[in-house]
Amino acid sequence: MTSTPGSAPGTPPSGRGRLRRRAGTAAVAALLLAAIPAGAAVSADAGTPKTATGPQGQTLTVSATTGLDPAGQKVRVTGEGYGLTTGIYVALCKDNGDNRVPSPCLGGADMSGGSKTSQWIVPPGDPYEGDLAQAFGPGGTFDVEIEVTAKGDGLDCAEVSCSVVTRADHRAAGDRTQDVRIPVAFAGQEPGEPGGEGVDVPAGTVSYQAVADFTSAGKPLDLLLHPESKKLYVGADNLPDTADVDERGLHVLNPEDGTSESWISQAPGSTGELRASTAARISGPLPGDGVVYNYPLRGVGAAKAGDEAASGVWLAGSTITDIAPGTTPETVLVAQGAKLSEIVRATGEATRSLTLPGGAQFAADHERDALWYSDFAAGKLHRVDLASFELTGSFDLPGAQGMAGFTETDPATGAVWVGVNRSVLVFDATGTLVKTLVGKDLARDAAFDTDSGRAFVVWQDGGDLSDPANDNNGTLTVYGSEDFAVAAKDLSLPGNHSQSGAASLAVEPGGGTVFVTSPAEGKITKLARQVSPLVTRAPADLTAQDGEEVALTAEAEGTPEPTVRWQVSTDGAQTWKDVEGATGSELAFTARTAQDGYRYRAEFRNAVGTTRTTAVTLTVTAATGGGESGGDTGGDTGGTGDTSNSGGSTEGDSSSGGDASTGGDSATGGDSGTQSGGGSASGGSSGTAGGSGSTVGGSGSGAAVGGGLAGGTGATPTSGGGSLAATGATVMSVTLAAAGLVGAGLLVHRRAKRRTDGAF
Repeated sequence: MTSTPGSAPGTPPSGRGRLRRRAGTAAVAALLLAAIPAGAAVSADAGTPKTATGPQGQTLTVSATTGLDPAGQKVRVTGEGYGLTTGIYVALCKDNGDNRVPSPCLGGADMSGGSKTSQWIVPPGDPYEGDLAQAFGPGGTFDVEIEVTAKGDGLDCAEVSCSVVTRADHRAAGDRTQDVRIPVAFAGQEPGEPGGEGVDVPAGTVSYQAVADFTSAGKPLDLLLHPESKKLYVGADNLPDTADVDERGLHVLNPEDGTSESWISQAPGSTGELRASTAARISGPLPGDGVVYNYPLRGVGAAKAGDEAASGVWLAGSTITDIAPGTTPETVLVAQGAKLSEIVRATGEATRSLTLPGGAQFAADHERDALWYSDFAAGKLHRVDLASFELTGSFDLPGAQGMAGFTETDPATGAVWVGVNRSVLVFDATGTLVKTLVGKDLARDAAFDTDSGRAFVVWQDGGDLSDPANDNNGTLTVYGSEDFAVAAKDLSLPGNHSQSGAASLAVEPGGGTVFVTSPAEGKITKLARQVSPLVTRAPADLTAQDGEEVALTAEAEGTPEPTVRWQVSTDGAQTWKDVEGATGSELAFTARTAQDGYRYRAEFRNAVGTTRTTAVTLTVTAATGGGESGGDTGGDTGGTGDTSNSGGSTEGDSSSGGDASTGGDSATGGDSGTQSGGGSASGGSSGTAGGSGSTVGGSGSGAAVGGGLAGGTGATPTSGGGSLAATGATVMSVTLAAAGLVGAGLLVHRRAKRRTDGAF
């Protein structure tokens, strides 16, 4: 493309031209608004309609797209240029991105004809035309109303990106040529907000990945990550597979790589002599470093890294079935079947005891002076007041049926979590059952992270492959400890079954690392938290003049650190391509008129998933500045002009030089000049120079609503070719466009012919 000698691109029109354009603006607005059918309501949201173009040139317009009422709101949807051989659905759906079916949709596929949330449009003469579906108008047009809500029918637009879409009906479900999407947002959830659109998983999705297996601690039975020394303590039994080594005892591992730092295998037995002893259950940490633990049958020991043997006492009575920190630093709570005692750790003396109706396992909540005692055989949960050491309540354990699981208390909320078969029963601090969490495996242990407010549950497979419910694989689940919502993707634990002992958990503060034991495999699996990209800074729509330097910025967080690439769409967000070399948080370039209407987004990726920012639109206007001649590239003989809504131009907008300048546009109500390349606007008459132009309102000399193009052939991208009357298209899409322009304070936006230099 070449410019007219002596002219500058984007030279502004003279004052007289500007006055005429204002007059033309008013005339176009009056004509369009007068075309609204009698009794038709103009929505308060009609000022924010949006239009998108489909892969086959279809245009889709939605009357309102932002600030929608989450409880329900009607929107008007119009379309033009759809094929007359394929039926479509019009609905609010989850937007799954390019070339992926929009699904699920509010209301599903309406094949009854009675839906208010979706509409079925079919070719004229289709067997379903009538009660079930309505037919396209001439030229593939339609005008329908649907009701949209933020949530329903498996769709939650607060969690996923949603769009009003057209898509092929059920008879051509794999046809993506009918997919046209217009993103919408409900009140409180505006486009462009941080977060972004997750492609394969929702933005900010948390998951855990196995990063290492530690096999240096025999058959692991219990875990504790020391809060001060940060060492990983493992209570272990002997692993039968290693006949040459007896691994019983307390192992101290480096939690980073699992290397053994210490191994305390000896503890005093019933006679006080040291012997190899399994560390069965860890009670809690010692100040600075070390732990208190139980070793069979009735031993209570203490040891830290570097000790050659544990110190300990041997209790009288029955086998110890559980142990926990006491009410003072010198004591521990011990269960010997249904008998609960608090003993002095150094001497084994019981300071107080209580015999309960039954049970073997408990969890202490020292913040609230409560101890919860589980009797799985009888299906009961007992509450003991630690201050008075008295039974203060008993509650049912539904579904226990004698199957022991675990009993743990959440230090943040005081809730008690009880594993029963394939369920976890959650009781509040008063003993009220508030939630039942159901898994596919046996609930074996729970751990809580107060920093993140998360509860971690490990489930073990039964291990009996003759049972169809078993597959040998366990599961790690993560929940919000207050709302019980799933807080991470479930992680499969291959080979973790209960045939050789119950699995246990330890969680690093903050939940970044989790350790899970697998007694059957003789290993501890280290899991690292991963987070899919979550947008923390999103770009916004941008308006610039031709030649102006612009920049878009986007940032995201995630684990691992996400990479970024910028993408551009030249067809209304229907297809996208990468911007070459654009892999930083900022995309900077020189705006050109050829890029007017382009859409941009940043795409962030890591090992967990992909997240995209909401697409933003670049609007490029003609540059202001001097220049003596008329149009941008008019020339003596005219040429092909590219017009926008409601106006015609030949090789650019008119500039100073009056209404008869070469290449200029005449204003509404005025007469065009006699030079080649002139164009008429609404209400004007064309000049005498040759050529004809097609417009929204018609073609040739004196055309209304858009006028004709003199000195060449004009192309109008908005009407699908020809006039509204000729195509039978409804005036609604034009009306909405007019209303949108009125709301923006601008009715006519004329574009110079798009240039190719500087475009991505």
